[in-house]
Amino acid sequence: MKSILCALALAAASLAQAQSWPSKPVTLLVPFPPGGSTDMIARTLAPKLQEQLGGTFIIENKAGATGTVGAGIVKRAPADGHTIFVSSLGPFVIAPHLIKNVPYDALKDFDPITVAVQAPNVLAVPAASPHKSLADVIAYHRANPGKMSFASSGNGSSDHLTAELFWQQTGTSGSHIPYKGGAPAMADLLGGQVDATFMNINTGITNIRAGKLRALAITSTQRSPLLPDVPTMEELGYKGVTVQSWQAFAAPAGLPADIKRKLHAAIAAGLNDPQVKSRLLDLGFEIVANTPEQFAAFQAAEFARWKQVITAGKITAD
Repeated sequence: MKSILCALALAAASLAQAQSWPSKPVTLLVPFPPGGSTDMIARTLAPKLQEQLGGTFIIENKAGATGTVGAGIVKRAPADGHTIFVSSLGPFVIAPHLIKNVPYDALKDFDPITVAVQAPNVLAVPAASPHKSLADVIAYHRANPGKMSFASSGNGSSDHLTAELFWQQTGTSGSHIPYKGGAPAMADLLGGQVDATFMNINTGITNIRAGKLRALAITSTQRSPLLPDVPTMEELGYKGVTVQSWQAFAAPAGLPADIKRKLHAAIAAGLNDPQVKSRLLDLGFEIVANTPEQFAAFQAAEFARWKQVITAGKITAD
């Protein structure tokens, strides 16, 4: 009887907490500097969450160690719905395999809410490149192992790991050139100092449309409406190089179910707001807004996939 009464008391306390939420400003913690894709998603949705849920939603950027600093802060925060993690895939499924002793367990320390959006990567070369197709790139790789240089925004980034996956799936090798962010990588690619990159579509679309970069293939399962003339890797015979970058919402483990339900509904509504949806689609993002259960299963699959790629490629964060 005592255990039943305790359970009822806890349930009542949880319900009261959920009914009064948010009782103070809600922090959307982004583990990267302002200005990137993840920060943009958080700032786009914050006013929509305020409209749906009331209260105040603020953005806090806590960059460092490939997003793991911010992830550690979220893990240690109270699971009361007032601290929400908005992150790309890195801290969720990549960094734990690259960095020793990350301050959290990616699969246990967060309550998944939803994958908000996803976007494919694009294999792009400078406009002056002699490579006109994916076949040209692979032929060059096979004739010149390890010589073609691929820029990335940093070790362990999505563009880096997509290149590694490409080499593993095609039995070829190239030269990875990591930069301290996407901007310097783009500058050297445009200047011809590096040969190619697998950049996120929303990073490269402006320069591709301007004719400064040539898109050779895209890593989505279907062609993008933004680049309808660019074939997918699958179309070209490489089904293992299907990659999506993604941004997701999570909370410290133990989030009350009713708060999770309200948050998920509000995020989904915000993403599907006609103006928001149109803007995100124009930038190359696909709306996902899946359920917490679907996010958890997806994260587990991605976690295992990137662990295999990182282990096979002997990749480190150094």
